[in-house]
Amino acid sequence: MPRLKVSRMTKEKTQLKAFLEAISVLQWVLTFLFLGVSCIILLVYLMFTSLWPLSVLCFVWLVIDWQTPERGGRRTTFVRKWRVWEHHRDFFPIKLVKTAELNPNKNYVLGCHPHGIMSAGAFACFSTDSCGFLEAFPGVRPTLAILAGLFRIPLFREYIMSAGLSPVSKPSLIHLLSKSGKGNAVVIIIGGAAESLASSPGVNTVVVKQRKGFVKVALEFGADLVPVYSFGENELFKQVVFSEGGLGRRLQDLFKKIMGFAPCLFVGERFAFLPYRTPITTVVGSPISVPKRTTPTDEEVDHYHKLYMEGLSKLFHEHKVSCGLSENHELRII
Repeated sequence: MPRLKVSRMTKEKTQLKAFLEAISVLQWVLTFLFLGVSCIILLVYLMFTSLWPLSVLCFVWLVIDWQTPERGGRRTTFVRKWRVWEHHRDFFPIKLVKTAELNPNKNYVLGCHPHGIMSAGAFACFSTDSCGFLEAFPGVRPTLAILAGLFRIPLFREYIMSAGLSPVSKPSLIHLLSKSGKGNAVVIIIGGAAESLASSPGVNTVVVKQRKGFVKVALEFGADLVPVYSFGENELFKQVVFSEGGLGRRLQDLFKKIMGFAPCLFVGERFAFLPYRTPITTVVGSPISVPKRTTPTDEEVDHYHKLYMEGLSKLFHEHKVSCGLSENHELRII
């Protein structure tokens, strides 16, 4: 075959691959932003049509199935292995880096930082099988814990449960760490909505100094703490960051207090919603051994919280250069 023809075929394949990656990421972004609201609007609309029994059935099922998300949900390998997640991974691309072994005979609480706008690294590595977590850590099953209110939305809850997502609520954490055997890795994005408001290119700020609940939970069930850092997460979108105390920030904080998440004003590289093609490297650190304490004291919580912050800082500085940051780049912990 002539070289020109081979070159043309390779180029066309590359263009097709790039298109599939962009479409895969765009559907993920639109799902993140609008699917939950769309489900609510659809069911309310159907209530005023001849199809109203469908809405009634959905709401009845919601009541009957209310506690399922906090009892492990309905994870399906089929959804986690969708080919679309491989295209999603390759768009940035996203890579999982292992630094230490995780014993499958123990349970873990993985603290993931930073939140960024949409936590692309955490989603790809822990809610899909596209980044090879199961191969890197045999016998350990990751579960990404997210805002509990999302599991109260009919239809939408079924989708996110199928990907293995669980509520970041006390009953859910109790189930995962004490009633599901060993080898469970609960992934919590510690900074949450507050951290998303600090997300901006070139900035590495994590909100963890006053977040101690995850440490207390780890102590109560003897689950080892593992710091995780997703380098590049904050580079995906440009955000309008309002100054502390300003009207914009006060409105964001008020919305966060009422709804549990913060509205961010952001823009991507294309079509506003498509993020920048920036590599994300999610580095899983070394586990911090945590004893089991039925009623941990404040001193014990503070001690292991300090160890966790030290471990997170060490992880950041050991890998920042290999992940594209300069040697003098600092991690800001607030």
